[in-house]
Amino acid sequence: MPFWTDDEKQIYLIGLKFYCTRAWPYFGPDVTNTIQIPGALQGLLVGLPLFIVPAPEAPYVLLNLLSFAALCFFAWYCSRRLPELPGWFVWTWLLTAPWTLNLSTHIFNPSYVLIGAVLFFIGAIETWPALRIGVIPPRWANFMMGFALLWVMQLHLSWVVLIPFLLASFYFQFQATGRNALPLLAWFACGALIPSSFLIPTYIKYGVFSGMGSTGEVVQVNWQNLRSYWNLPESILGRFLSLASFELPRFIGRDTSSRMEFIRTNTWLIPFVIFLGVVGLLQPIALLVLWFRKETGQKDWRQIKYLTLFTLVLLYVAFLFSIKPPYSHTLYVTFPIVMLYSLYCWNMYLTRPGWRKFAALFLVSGLIFNLGLAVANLHRQSLYLDRGKVQSAIDARDYRILGERREGARY
Repeated sequence: MPFWTDDEKQIYLIGLKFYCTRAWPYFGPDVTNTIQIPGALQGLLVGLPLFIVPAPEAPYVLLNLLSFAALCFFAWYCSRRLPELPGWFVWTWLLTAPWTLNLSTHIFNPSYVLIGAVLFFIGAIETWPALRIGVIPPRWANFMMGFALLWVMQLHLSWVVLIPFLLASFYFQFQATGRNALPLLAWFACGALIPSSFLIPTYIKYGVFSGMGSTGEVVQVNWQNLRSYWNLPESILGRFLSLASFELPRFIGRDTSSRMEFIRTNTWLIPFVIFLGVVGLLQPIALLVLWFRKETGQKDWRQIKYLTLFTLVLLYVAFLFSIKPPYSHTLYVTFPIVMLYSLYCWNMYLTRPGWRKFAALFLVSGLIFNLGLAVANLHRQSLYLDRGKVQSAIDARDYRILGERREGARY
């Protein structure tokens, strides 16, 4: 996947600067040239692996291990919720879906959000009486939520979307147990303490106001985002549902001309591009239509579909108060919700042999396409366009060989 575009390279530079200078990374990802997310987590996630193996791939290895572990945990949980859904489909699809395979494998701050998102939403769902299945004890569910919230908070501003779900969790727990819920909140605090240890030094050094990195400036009424709400493919609805679909065009090129160039230079992939492209287009449509299905034989279908609707409405409201437009990667924190909803939808069909054969063909086609995409990208846009430059920066312990941090960056 792309390494030499500005955002990816800047995230790598934060960790590389930490490795080269040993200076504590008080601030993480850039939101704009003047707004930077507080906390050292991003710099440590990229920089610490270089101390173990001083090679350009080291941060990628850690990221992929974390993403793989998160997806395995999520696949296990989804299989427990939907035991009749074929396990081979759940595991293979989660590990090879375009968004998980392409975003959460390469260095970019939203890539690391997946770990926190999976932990948070599994923990939250397991504290809601109408949805929990009892596979996660309440104390660990709260621990996971605390850890995940402070994890995401240092990586991407989409952490604010998690707050309503957290408040709902606290409400249900207090409603059910009263004061007995206080020990559970202590578990939440213990979970939050681990990643917050990378955030607290920023506030100690810079104070609470300056330590926020001007992130409060992103909260502004933005009526222009309303314009993107009505173009279905580019709307929040379209982008949200596409997270759980085979969204192929986005990952073969940034625009029509680059996508056509990819197809012309990889003609053997054309049958897979056509097949997967059509399926990937129909999946969001099917997910939208199936929401209106009243009965499915699944006892918690009604709760899952209204949880999905609530998440979608929350995203629409949130982006009315954001200076950023609703790009797909900014919705990635809600990936577990839409993917879980999609598995409930596909469960209606994958009990039938014919649909299982189609699903197997779909997954095999996806694997072949992704292998072809990886080979095509290897020397087209990846780290390996000029790996030697990154290695030279590591060897010389001079991050400037790779590039300069953005003007105005606090770290």
